[in-house]
Amino acid sequence: MTRYVFKMPDLGEGTVEAEVVAWHVRVGDLVHEDQVMAEVMTEKAAVEVPSPVTGRVVSITGGPGDMVRVGAELIVFETESSEEEPAVDAAAAVAPVAAAAPETVAAGTPAARAVEAAAVKKHGRVMASPATRRRAREAGIDLAQVAGAGPSGRITRQDFESALSGAAAPKQPVAAVRETGLVKRTGTEEVKVIGVRRVIASRMTEAKRNIPHFAYVEEVDVTELESLRQHLNDRLPAGAPSLTYLPFIAAALVRVLEKYPQCNALFDAERNVVVRHHGVHLGVATQTPDGLKVPVVRHAEALTLWALSEEIRRVSEAARTSRVTKEELTGSTITITSLGRLGGIVSTPIINAPEMAIIGVNKAVERPMVMGGAVTVRRMMNLSSSFDHRFVDGYDAAAMIQALKDLLEHPATIFIPG
Repeated sequence: MTRYVFKMPDLGEGTVEAEVVAWHVRVGDLVHEDQVMAEVMTEKAAVEVPSPVTGRVVSITGGPGDMVRVGAELIVFETESSEEEPAVDAAAAVAPVAAAAPETVAAGTPAARAVEAAAVKKHGRVMASPATRRRAREAGIDLAQVAGAGPSGRITRQDFESALSGAAAPKQPVAAVRETGLVKRTGTEEVKVIGVRRVIASRMTEAKRNIPHFAYVEEVDVTELESLRQHLNDRLPAGAPSLTYLPFIAAALVRVLEKYPQCNALFDAERNVVVRHHGVHLGVATQTPDGLKVPVVRHAEALTLWALSEEIRRVSEAARTSRVTKEELTGSTITITSLGRLGGIVSTPIINAPEMAIIGVNKAVERPMVMGGAVTVRRMMNLSSSFDHRFVDGYDAAAMIQALKDLLEHPATIFIPG
């Protein structure tokens, strides 16, 4: 057999280490060349790591959440396979491999998993996460008596919960349960902070710690904007995606930033320089199954209302479906964030460092307002903004939002060259 050591590759942009997000192979697996074997994450993006060779996995380094330095051993293969299963060096393996099930038991069936679990427990080793072991100790449950449905008999959280439910004694009389239908819930669940969530946590903490945020909230009468939006949507072909508020706000923001360039800028901390951009590269904060991502609409100033709508929709969908590229997640100069119908009345958005400003869009609702001495119903929406107070004065921040408000309340002016 020939041992092939694959090291953590250099993923570019000065990366010195990467986080292991997930392994798609286990010790003992036969892996084919170019098969995705792991997913790792840098500070910029998640990267799938393909196998460089065809071989059997001997050992892997690190589990989900662990950091591995560039150039350090990541996975070891035996590249010459034979008809028989190769022996695995248990000292080098991250996870032990259970003995194979007898030929009379179909692989992957509950019976096979039981045989695997029995083989592991025969040698006194129970496969479970540290959190499951701790919870078992607290609950007084012997994990050796729990059947594991995971790989090689590993006890999953669901296995433990099932065992816990079966072992738990009623905490109150049955009559009381029947009477109220209420029971106490006990226990906790530990969620390891890894992958995109770890990056989000790190960046949010850094931004809030290093940037003195100046918050400014203004209400905007979007009655006329809503009328224009509905008019344009009514003229769309059947099945065409409708316009939301975001492209209008983006188009208005592009106009406003011409007069407030200090808000369309990035702070280069290493050089102690504020870089003001002429082009507007609009970040669109997008909620995804993996957490918050900010894909970028490049050169928003050069796009029509319809093109803005299409590009915002395209990059947001790409982010939600994990098809967004690393380039599409970097380079924004100002960010818009919106929770849509969940937007609430006021929010306190955190600046997407190293940017200078972020505009939060709250929900639009009809409210009674006084106009010309009479009470009338108007559609109102708040804009909640945050600015880097080191480089954007409060007066300029307020003036910028007031200019944005003026355009949105008179939406025809958004499209009049000025």
